[in-house]
Amino acid sequence: MKKQGNVDGRRFQLRISVFGYMSADRERSMGNRMKKIAAVICNYNKSAYVTECIQSVTESVFRDFDMIVVDNASTDDSVERIREKYGEQVRLFVNKENLGGSGGFNTGIRYALEKGYEYVWCLDNDVLVDENAIGELYGFMERHPEAGMCGSKVYHMEAPDYVQQFGIDIVWEEYCCEAKYYNRLEDGSMPEVVYSDAVAACSVLVRTSLIREIGPLPEENFLYWDDTEWGLRCNRAGYKVASIGRSKVLHCMGAKKETVDTFPLYYSWRNWIRFFMKYTPRENWEGMCTAFLEGIFEVVCNDLYLGEENRAKTVMHAYDDAIHGRMGRAEDHKIHPVVHSEKKLKELLRGQKRIRIYENRREEQARCFAERVRKAAQEEGMKLSVEILPGHALDKKSGYKEPLSEEPLKESEPRQITFTMTEDVFRLEAGKLGLATCYVDYEGRIVSSAEDAFLLLNIPDSRRLFLFSQMDLFLSAVKNMHA
Repeated sequence: MKKQGNVDGRRFQLRISVFGYMSADRERSMGNRMKKIAAVICNYNKSAYVTECIQSVTESVFRDFDMIVVDNASTDDSVERIREKYGEQVRLFVNKENLGGSGGFNTGIRYALEKGYEYVWCLDNDVLVDENAIGELYGFMERHPEAGMCGSKVYHMEAPDYVQQFGIDIVWEEYCCEAKYYNRLEDGSMPEVVYSDAVAACSVLVRTSLIREIGPLPEENFLYWDDTEWGLRCNRAGYKVASIGRSKVLHCMGAKKETVDTFPLYYSWRNWIRFFMKYTPRENWEGMCTAFLEGIFEVVCNDLYLGEENRAKTVMHAYDDAIHGRMGRAEDHKIHPVVHSEKKLKELLRGQKRIRIYENRREEQARCFAERVRKAAQEEGMKLSVEILPGHALDKKSGYKEPLSEEPLKESEPRQITFTMTEDVFRLEAGKLGLATCYVDYEGRIVSSAEDAFLLLNIPDSRRLFLFSQMDLFLSAVKNMHA
């Protein structure tokens, strides 16, 4: 196999052996007969991405499909660019409002059902498909009537040699999902066909006969977890969900990053909770509620500790809406700007001339934190030196000659600040909170004051109180859903 591509994902080709594709003469002989497949691309405000996605689809070897593009009321120039570049090559639907990924796809799916296509090929707007991607999916489905849907092998757009997902499994014991072969280097050792609980809707071929039986994507989700639920419905209806290694696509994951606001955080949490509320077996309801409440507590506690109150607010809105069944598009006041503040670190650096960072057997973590310190100092116009040392700041063998005060840090009495790396500040032993050194963990959280220590020491009691206050409410919501 020879792969050529560039990291910005402008185009890629994968040379693979193919089979079962129509010759050009046979394709011409089909005349105006109904095509087998409706290729549905859902778009929202990604004009550059969607036009490149369309272009990659038009270069497919297999041609027995019509292309449908659904635009979710984009405010950029998506609609104009699609019309200008592709004209009658695509059937363009422009929704009056943003219906989310599930609602956008369902616009095209309903059209496909009405027109009588045999298959629907769902594609995200930020994918590039290999020229043989759809042919491989179609060939597999024609040979395997036991399969209801099959997805492509998805690679990272930014690192095309690495797999993003090759099927999705639901881990019922841990109330989560995992992408199979995530971040695996493509070395040719993975199976040609993988069966799983679900596949990502960024490239999935589905029988319309199955859609008539199990329904379209769950539109109330708006986005996220809709494809997982679709796959579960498929399996529970007695059909298999497959992923085909010879059908390859590149996918950009930028949409799921919290770069501007907490939009992705809200939908991922709300729909995650709602999914397991709906499908967890009755005997595991209490365990499911406990797992989610502990997870919510950890996230909110962490965000408050880091000064990221907006994330904490969004997670609580998502939880509240999930248990009360408020689905669809979120109200604006539940989505907040992302704020990452270095206020705490900058206050610690103020007045310092030299910063000592102790690795404590975490060399890479120490190097990353040193860069963070230099950046924060530069932003504040501070001039200080940063030194990375082995060992622990409180270890006499560490090489630190100056005596360390055992008193908590006081802003009114500036002194030499040291930082010691640790795995997780939330798991520090009480005896190590004398604050003669500041602790920094792998998440970048800093323990530097008596207030920090008080918070950490009270986390177990706070967790118990949170679970006690919410458990009956959460469990009642699950019971009411199934009543």
